[in-house]
Amino acid sequence: MLTARQRLLALLTLCLALLAPIPAHAADRGTGSAADQASSRNPVVFVHGYNADPGVWGSLREDLRAAGYADSELFSWGYDTHRSVNEVLAGRLGAYVDEVRRQTGATRVDVVAHSFGSLVSRWYVKFGGGATTVDHWVSLAGPNRGTSTAWACALWDQACRDMTPGSYVAKNLNAGDETPGAVKYATFWSPCDEVVNPDDSVPLTGAANTRVGCIEHNDLLGDDATSAGVRAFLAS
Repeated sequence: MLTARQRLLALLTLCLALLAPIPAHAADRGTGSAADQASSRNPVVFVHGYNADPGVWGSLREDLRAAGYADSELFSWGYDTHRSVNEVLAGRLGAYVDEVRRQTGATRVDVVAHSFGSLVSRWYVKFGGGATTVDHWVSLAGPNRGTSTAWACALWDQACRDMTPGSYVAKNLNAGDETPGAVKYATFWSPCDEVVNPDDSVPLTGAANTRVGCIEHNDLLGDDATSAGVRAFLAS
């Protein structure tokens, strides 16, 4: 259990990190029709993190467009980040993925998640039927085994409780096979992440785990090397 001083420091760290400037972004335009599809690539579904919105994906979306993706292949899901991972959000993500598949005619999608979005999308894959609808799954700075900074807001926020080490969500996601099904898994983590503590909460057994440079939590969203790694993984 953290002391009062440690809780205060954790709260300040979490608040400062989440209020930090996020890489410049473009408007969310992933609503094109199947007729616009330029290739047989899987559509990409982006899942943002806690206290964020779909706009955080602007930099990576631009990089994917430069790599040949059409707007009609890129989808950014927006959601209330204060709700329960297992009781609410994973099911809503599943419904969104089904709509993307219906709209594009694709059998499977690729999921790229940041931070808290990693827990939501992992629960969908492991327990919500996503193992048959997700081809590639990517976690950027995801608190996959929990993060101690979440204790700062766990008293009043369900999502924060879900992110704490040893939570119901963390225990179930990491019980047994951490990377189930035929899904290809990848994680990207930084040794200087001020939000995910400990840093090695991100890597998963069975995933392609990549340590990036010494960059902060939100900076993975605009980091060139991380973007290149994500694009290479999606193409694998």
